[in-house]
Amino acid sequence: MHRKVTIIGSGNVGATTAHWIASKELADIVLVDVIEGLPQGKGLDLLQAMPIENKDVGVCGTQDYIETANSDLVVITAGVPRKPGMSRDDLLATNYKIVKDAVSKAVQYSPRCILLVVSNPLDAMAQAAYEISRFPRERVIGMAGVLDSARFRAFIAEEMKVSVENVTAFVLGGHGDTMVPLPRYSTVAGIPLTELLDAATIQRLVQRTRDGGAEIVKYLKTGSAYYAPGAAVAEMVEAILKDKKKILPCAAYLQGEYGINGLFVGVPCKLGERGIEQIVEIKLTLQEQTALENSAKAVRELVTSIAA
Repeated sequence: MHRKVTIIGSGNVGATTAHWIASKELADIVLVDVIEGLPQGKGLDLLQAMPIENKDVGVCGTQDYIETANSDLVVITAGVPRKPGMSRDDLLATNYKIVKDAVSKAVQYSPRCILLVVSNPLDAMAQAAYEISRFPRERVIGMAGVLDSARFRAFIAEEMKVSVENVTAFVLGGHGDTMVPLPRYSTVAGIPLTELLDAATIQRLVQRTRDGGAEIVKYLKTGSAYYAPGAAVAEMVEAILKDKKKILPCAAYLQGEYGINGLFVGVPCKLGERGIEQIVEIKLTLQEQTALENSAKAVRELVTSIAA
């Protein structure tokens, strides 16, 4: 029996996520959007690509949430994208209303699904989905760290002129300007980055990682990133549906881990068929812990403004 993934939002991020999931033959896909014809057209186009790719994946588009019933995973990408000069936080009020509606309808038809939140501001929207769905924390996950870590890996590989396959990187904290890339836990062929590059170069790469999304928005002018976010979602979907027990940085609801309580913050998580199966706590230096707490503080301010 085929697994089923619903993607709410059929813009660039949602459609590209569907493309990556279909290319990996992970599940049948339902695209949902409020714009009449958009998910139907993109879904039909992707379906027609499957014979070329030799993938047996069903794809459909709809405005009716009944089509999403009994989904294993529901990915929330709906919302307005950033424009130049906007921070992710500027999207808060508008996207909260969109995410609230999407989550309420999705969980009505798929009460056992795992929610994967992509809409920005990511951590606050994951918190909203958690509170609206009333799901256990294991089944509400924010996609941020996989994307931010991939950006960090890409910049490290480019700087050192090595294969990205040699590079591992961790980015913790909120998905925004206060994210916490961890050079000490980032390696090239197992060698710590701190032994390979000088402090100034590392700091430059860290800052470019923090600005990774804004750099793309500046170029595009009328939208934001979608290839890498879509690929990041697909990696998480694969880890869950294949029960891979893969450790990936995700936005998770913390209950005392890292000294943070009652908040979604990016940390290393083991992903499997039940969603988040373990939150991995790593030892941080005082400086790293302080940076993580500052990032959590920024997330809490957003969450508090939603409640207000």
